[in-house]
Amino acid sequence: MRAGPSQEDIRRHNLGALLRHVHLGGPISRAELTAKMGLNRSTIMALTSDLTAAGLVREELPRETGRAGRPSLVVRPESAKVYVFAFDVGPDRLAVARVGLGGVILDRKECVRDRDRFELDELTGTLSGFARQMRRKTREDTVCVGAAAAVSGGVRKGDGVIKFGPNLMADEVPFGDELARRLGLGLPVSVGNDANLAALAEHSRGVGAAVRDLIFLHGDVGIGGGIIAGGHLLGGHDGYGGEIGHMVVNPGGRACGCGSHGCLEAEVGERALLESAGRVAAGQHGRDAVRTVVAAADRGDIVAQEALSRVGDWLGLGVANLVNIFNPEIVVFGGILRDIYLGSAAQVRTQLALHAMAPQRERLRLRTSALGDAATLVGAAELAFAHVLADPLEVLARVTA
Repeated sequence: MRAGPSQEDIRRHNLGALLRHVHLGGPISRAELTAKMGLNRSTIMALTSDLTAAGLVREELPRETGRAGRPSLVVRPESAKVYVFAFDVGPDRLAVARVGLGGVILDRKECVRDRDRFELDELTGTLSGFARQMRRKTREDTVCVGAAAAVSGGVRKGDGVIKFGPNLMADEVPFGDELARRLGLGLPVSVGNDANLAALAEHSRGVGAAVRDLIFLHGDVGIGGGIIAGGHLLGGHDGYGGEIGHMVVNPGGRACGCGSHGCLEAEVGERALLESAGRVAAGQHGRDAVRTVVAAADRGDIVAQEALSRVGDWLGLGVANLVNIFNPEIVVFGGILRDIYLGSAAQVRTQLALHAMAPQRERLRLRTSALGDAATLVGAAELAFAHVLADPLEVLARVTA
């Protein structure tokens, strides 16, 4: 027979659960924690005392109380003292953030990236350099407890290798190991697909908070996606799940960087829109170029309107397929798809009405990202904090040894 959990296992679980409440929900009273976690007051007091002694939280009297009697202490995350580094490697930009416990972005730096080449030494050197600059500005009593990166490509589960990244010009790259070496923090760097991590961010801190079934569509040069089902990210057997951009919507259509034709990415991505709008010849690309087309369409530019209408039809067809398969409560558009959706919402909804089954679409909500361009960084930070939330005291003991 299988042995039940030991007292230490139960304690570890409860510490992680309590810290997760504080990390995701913000300051919360002991009384509220008692109600949410179903534990008695003395157990909650012991757990908060352990986390306070570890420097992960602090307890304070509430600023205001409208009740008589002794007020319940409020537990707050030590956001300024406990932090992770979050990295975002996109086709056009590199970004680094120092994110405190509780999800507070304490510092952030970014720069333009040359989309036509991938030099691992140069790239990891830039990212680690930004991190060192931030670290030099921190107080002596702060501690970095993790690091993670969001990358535009397929990441092999377990070892942080970018298996394929056509829009990054990367293939079989040991990105996590090399960035960890350059950082020199003695910490591993977790790596995840940018759209998957953005989906986690919107699910935990954005427009999809408290939603259990969500699809996030992320647009950059290409199209990525993250699928939250029953509150959990669908990562797939090897970690390559959620490649929504390579769902074929137009067999025999435009060539895609993956080698196929008619993928959603090929019909809806940046290049498809800019070519249809006649903007590629002028050398325009990137998010600003996409926003220029959307703005021109809004002003009445016929060519821009037709380009958005065409792209919107394919986007709507892709969303209809996803809705039929996964029956999400909400579909979220992020990256350049936020702008494309806002400019083509009528076409998207028309395609949904034509091709999505009525039961799946009748309660469906379409939304744009609440976290905007920060979604991938926020998602990377949550990936970095996952180890701390699973075993708060063990992780803190390891990084401060």
